[in-house]
Amino acid sequence: MRALKLKRMAKQQVVLVDKDDNPLGTMEKMAAHENGSLHRAFSIFIFNSNKELMIHQRALSKYHSPGLWTNTCCSHPQLEKSIEENAHQRLQEEMGFDCEFEKAFTFLYKADVGQGLIEHEFDHVFVGVSDTQPQINPEEVEAWKYMSMEALRDDIENNENNYTEWFKIAFEKVEDWLAKNPL
Repeated sequence: MRALKLKRMAKQQVVLVDKDDNPLGTMEKMAAHENGSLHRAFSIFIFNSNKELMIHQRALSKYHSPGLWTNTCCSHPQLEKSIEENAHQRLQEEMGFDCEFEKAFTFLYKADVGQGLIEHEFDHVFVGVSDTQPQINPEEVEAWKYMSMEALRDDIENNENNYTEWFKIAFEKVEDWLAKNPL
């Protein structure tokens, strides 16, 4: 099963970009992560009406960061559709629902994610509100839950190894964004 997933993933392409998010071409996903090539990504943060964030635990079969907790949904957009269209599609594929969300901000980061892989991404962050219960895709998601931002901040500080590298970076930026753009 893992070998089949790696083979499928090797064929997937990511959009290479410069530091201003201008497309430079595409590269196989695994090669981009092995080389640490800067590529486009998106991260979705969905809150419920109680202002709790839906987070998910990455499937244990993921090629990197397996079993770690992260934001509601994240992936790599393809060139054929807009980043927002890709984000809506991936939210449906991973979490089994879709909802309205807005683009909040972008950020650039580079982080070692283990197993000789590097995430170097220009990340587009979307924020939305929904009380829809997810129907998770078990190939992508092990578990999910809602947490308040305060509880998450405390848990990240005390158990940082339980969370993905990009989530820890984006979390602080989402907190700052929410201070200026309350839900």
